[in-house]
Amino acid sequence: MPIEIPTDLTPELVPLSWLLGRWEGTGRLGEGSAESAQFAQSVSFTQCGLPFLQYTAESTLIDENGVTLRPLSVESGFWALDRKLNDADVGPGLTPADIVPALKSADEVEQLRNDTGGFDITATIVHPGGIAELYYGTIKGPQIQLSTDLVMRGQNAKDYTAATRLLGLVDGELYWRWDVASNGNSIAAHASAILKKVS
Repeated sequence: MPIEIPTDLTPELVPLSWLLGRWEGTGRLGEGSAESAQFAQSVSFTQCGLPFLQYTAESTLIDENGVTLRPLSVESGFWALDRKLNDADVGPGLTPADIVPALKSADEVEQLRNDTGGFDITATIVHPGGIAELYYGTIKGPQIQLSTDLVMRGQNAKDYTAATRLLGLVDGELYWRWDVASNGNSIAAHASAILKKVS
């Protein structure tokens, strides 16, 4: 499946452009064995003209026949290249940005390449139950590796201290794995899935 890059895309989102759209599929909790609970998931990455992608993932538990049992969770956030922000960027809050993007051309984006030939990225993801994650990582072609730099928990949130995420495009399908440290345990397999692009 060829990757189509929208003509109105902010230049610095080009490295992330293969994520754009809505993806649907199924996965398994834990190590992904045949006995693991299954879930269905719908993920969307959208852009609004600002230098980040908006991310939403909705998941439901399903039985072995794919029948929905109950809602599982929802998460949302923002993914972007990791760079120093300036007056061309929005914020904090509703502070308006300059009307031009911070990076105006592919040449300016290329200057952000790291030593591995990819780009440093950041993702901020919020969960129900008073948990927010700040990830740093890299994107190189259609592959992403992320590790939490910070997990923020509300005073009544469940124990959750760290996570890693891997995403990759394989034959047009989005493969992902999420490993988590929680309940006093070190990082271990939490969930994985294979999603197909539907729009």
